[in-house]
Amino acid sequence: MPTVKVKSNRPSLLIVDDDPLIREGLAIAFEDDFEVSQAESRMAAITLLRNLTTPPALALIDLGLPPLPHRPDEGFQLIAELLAHSANIKIFTLSGQDDKSNARHARALGAIDFISKPCPPADIKQRLLQALALEQVDTQRSVHDADLLGIVGQSAPIQALRNQIVMYAAMPFPVLIEGESGCGKELIASALQRLSATSKAPFKILNCAAISPNLLEATLFGHSKGAFTGASVAQAGYFEDAGEGTLFLDEIGELPLELQANLLRVLENGEFQRVGETATRKSKARIIAATNRNLRTEVKTGAFRGDLYHRLNVFSITAPPLRELGADKLLLLNHFRAHYTEQIKHPPFELHPESIALWEQYDFPGNIRELRNIVIRLTAKYPGMTVSASQLLEEFDASAIVLPTINARFDHTSIRERLQSGQFDLDQELRTQENMYIDVALELSSNNISEAAKMLGINRTTLYSRMDAHEKLKVEN
Repeated sequence: MPTVKVKSNRPSLLIVDDDPLIREGLAIAFEDDFEVSQAESRMAAITLLRNLTTPPALALIDLGLPPLPHRPDEGFQLIAELLAHSANIKIFTLSGQDDKSNARHARALGAIDFISKPCPPADIKQRLLQALALEQVDTQRSVHDADLLGIVGQSAPIQALRNQIVMYAAMPFPVLIEGESGCGKELIASALQRLSATSKAPFKILNCAAISPNLLEATLFGHSKGAFTGASVAQAGYFEDAGEGTLFLDEIGELPLELQANLLRVLENGEFQRVGETATRKSKARIIAATNRNLRTEVKTGAFRGDLYHRLNVFSITAPPLRELGADKLLLLNHFRAHYTEQIKHPPFELHPESIALWEQYDFPGNIRELRNIVIRLTAKYPGMTVSASQLLEEFDASAIVLPTINARFDHTSIRERLQSGQFDLDQELRTQENMYIDVALELSSNNISEAAKMLGINRTTLYSRMDAHEKLKVEN
């Protein structure tokens, strides 16, 4: 059963592991520094989260959880569910199997880092405390203060996004924000509110996935005294608290069908009732909703009401995934790097030219959240150093790595500019490209020379000789 300790001023930590000895041992080792909660499975962790007043600041989870303790599936799913519950939870994963591909995939999903078992509790505690030094909420606010809208980037999708925000912000009608996890949907909602005519009014955020379904109605609409067990006093809900401001309903796709009718009524005429009351109340709050689901598909399958979908979808915004933002990947790298190096007083790392090409090619399946976490790790691991292609590949999810091409890296205009710079070296450029291909092929094949050679279309002997040549080149440089 999940356990929760009495509240204190210490940062909260959730430990999820099916081994009670590990859970208790870590809890004892951390009790002076953290307020520890424990759960033995993914479902137990979700139940615990829904009953906590505030989400934990940190989570330490084993990837191998029941009912599949020898596979990482439950752990991967829990990472996504924890971040859906609160994007500010800093997650570390534990595993007795030092599988680099699992580690990279966990980080792509949003985990801060991967810790192999066994690891001394003192070392784990140090890494947890270091993570707390990099406050994610402050990061999101400061890193997106580049302009009034708070959106970093110059690509066409980002410019279109800015235009939509400016256009819709002044309107009092609902907005539906769709997009993959980690794309910054809450930042878009915040920008809409800041530019609205009611920017000084309350801005309330409710994550529909973070509240137990049997408490959602009372949370949204409030309740009277004695309406249910534990309702010792009357309580206003989010609609009342939002007043004439904005109510942001994140993960709207998680709203149970029976509550969708109540929400539809509010959207149609502003009317709602507290749980346990018959008196009708009025809401003037503007609704912004967000989801990472395809609600059109959900409507077709009956999982989401069509009439509610159309009420929410008066205006729609799609948060673009990072893989579509081109050079914005480098802008975000620079932005996060400047922030974190200033915050922890480290000299900035640099990327080798080969690494820059890999950064531009990588799809970032975890989107901005994944990119930010990679920058955090590079800042901690390589202060003042140049990060090589192989070092950068260690941070990427292998399943999302695409072999780079010269055409993808340079268009004709870029090539002309490089040739006219007076500093171009064709031999060096070709060596860089060849080395990059070799590094990625070795990564994809888990350093299996035969498999890497097959990917590259050369024989093993040729690959060995080219690897030797590149090693000499690195030594000479």
